[in-house]
Amino acid sequence: MAQRLPYPPCVTSGCQTRQCCAKGYKSIWPDVVGMDRSEAKAIIEYDNPLVTVVFMRQNQGRLTDHCCNRVYVFVDDHYRVLSEPFVPMVG
Repeated sequence: MAQRLPYPPCVTSGCQTRQCCAKGYKSIWPDVVGMDRSEAKAIIEYDNPLVTVVFMRQNQGRLTDHCCNRVYVFVDDHYRVLSEPFVPMVG
């Protein structure tokens, strides 16, 4: 049986900016900082149906990939959003 990935394969669509990736949808969410991860996930995926939220613990390090279809959300030990989530960009 094939293992199911927790999120879809990375899609860049040839974009190098958040605006290009967002395709008219929202690409940054400062308003979810401090929220519970479930609530933040619902808001982010509602605001931009092209993305999947990927949760990361606060000590998991820095991301270097650029995927238009993912939003990385850093959470603390109580599953609260630590910093503003955004669609990653090149650079």
